[in-house]
Amino acid sequence: MTDNSSSINSSTPVEALKIAIIYHSNFGHTRKVAHAIEKGVQEYAMDKVEVRALDIDDMDWEFADAAQMIIFGSAVYMGSITAEFKTFMDSTSKRWYHRKWHGKWAAGFANSGGLSGDKLAVLQQICLFSMQHGMNWAGLPVMPTGHTENDINRLSSFLGLMTQSGDAPPEITPGEGDINTAKLFGEHLAQTLINQPPKFMA
Repeated sequence: MTDNSSSINSSTPVEALKIAIIYHSNFGHTRKVAHAIEKGVQEYAMDKVEVRALDIDDMDWEFADAAQMIIFGSAVYMGSITAEFKTFMDSTSKRWYHRKWHGKWAAGFANSGGLSGDKLAVLQQICLFSMQHGMNWAGLPVMPTGHTENDINRLSSFLGLMTQSGDAPPEITPGEGDINTAKLFGEHLAQTLINQPPKFMA
C-alpha cells in the first residue's frame, strides 16, 4: 500500500472522515472478520478516520448516515445473504428513496463454511444493493500469495473480501490468512477514503 499522507479533498476535513462496517453474524465468525477490517482501518489511518463495526442488531444509524464509506458484510446462508441482513437491506428503503447514501463509498465481505460457499453471490447482492443506493464500489485489489490457510487472499476474490470458517469457534476460525487479508482490506479502504473522499453526498 502507498503512503497515507496523500492530499485530502479540501471540502472534507480529515477529522470528519468516517467508515461504518455494518454486518450480521449469528455465531461470531463474520463478526471476527468485521473487527479485523476495523483493525486494519485503525492501524492504517490512525486518527485520520473514525471507524465503527456495527452489528445490525445494534445499529447506530446516525453514524452510518454520517459515514462517507459503508462496508457491508454477511454470512452466507443457502447461497445468499442471511434473512436478517436482507431485513436490514429492506429497512433502508426510505434512505434509498431520499438518496441518503448517494455518493458514499461502499464495499462488501462474505464468510461461509465452504471454500466457495457461493460467497460471490453474496458479494454481488451487496454490490447491487449499494448501486441501488447510488454508492461507489471499492473492491479488494490484493494479489493472492497462495491457497493455504495462511495465505493472503487465498480464495482469489477481487470484488470484495471472501473468508472461510471451519466447524470451530470464532477464536479459531477464520484462520490467520483470512484475518490478515481482512486487515489489508481495511487498510485499502481507509486509503481509498483518505485519498478520494466523496465529492458529492446527498
